[in-house]
Amino acid sequence: MKILVTGGAGFIGSHIADIYINAGYEVVIVDNLSTGNKRNIPEKSEFYEGDINDREFIDKIIKKHDIKIINHHAAQIDVRISVADPVYDATQNIIGSLNLISAGIENGLEKFIFASTGGAIYGEPVPLPTNEETQANPLSPYGVAKKSIELYLSALSRIHDFIYVSLRYGNVYGPRQNAHGEAGVIAIFSERMLKGEKTTIFGDGNNTRDYVYCIDVARANLLALNCHISDYFNIGTSVETNVNEIYADLKKLTSYELAVNYGEARSGEQKRSCLEWWKAKEILGWYPKYNLEDGLSETVEYFRGETNNGMQIK
Repeated sequence: MKILVTGGAGFIGSHIADIYINAGYEVVIVDNLSTGNKRNIPEKSEFYEGDINDREFIDKIIKKHDIKIINHHAAQIDVRISVADPVYDATQNIIGSLNLISAGIENGLEKFIFASTGGAIYGEPVPLPTNEETQANPLSPYGVAKKSIELYLSALSRIHDFIYVSLRYGNVYGPRQNAHGEAGVIAIFSERMLKGEKTTIFGDGNNTRDYVYCIDVARANLLALNCHISDYFNIGTSVETNVNEIYADLKKLTSYELAVNYGEARSGEQKRSCLEWWKAKEILGWYPKYNLEDGLSETVEYFRGETNNGMQIK
């Protein structure tokens, strides 16, 4: 059986495509390459360049390959863009997702794995670490869109008899992350520090996140294939780390010598986020294997190789 991975040329999606192929699955990738890169696409996959908002295109791919399992990672992922232009965010993240779900249903969809968010969906204030029983109260249109799709999946899965698994990620980091535009601080800092460029922390640097390594996230998507119930799961580490701590760790790993700049805090972003992952362990058999120290070390080595090769990381 073939699996459709949307956003499979991107940071997280390409790691998922890799782990699926290594496990013996056939993978079809759809990506519009707005943030993804052809370098990330596994050789053994079948790739189509296109947009999930193009319903005719999506219908054609799903029918051609008789897709019954969809892993959906194509998205607009910048919280700041969602705040500045919520209509654009909804078009990409809600309408695009519904196009995909509807096309899958028309072809006998059996399972839909959805990349949700474990930070932006809960809002503040919440207990830390936050579990899945916590009421969702998103602070940004991005979080609203993710929760909306979870609600659509809950309703449509009952009507059309398919299973959905929504994975609520912490802050995912690691090799292949785009160090430009919507990227997380680890990718941005790693590249700029290795190049000896100036770095900026927005706000006072005390905002916390739950940083989860991309390989652990890919493994969660593999285990989700064997999940026989529809539900949502936090994918994090239950470890709360602030930006100043990340900066200090990366400074040591990269031998960075410049002083940090502090800029104005950005609107729509949470102060603190940390996820409980016991539900994922109980039902999916998943737990985080990588600690932050090892994950940061591997990430820096990846960006060091990219920098030494003189390649612009995308």
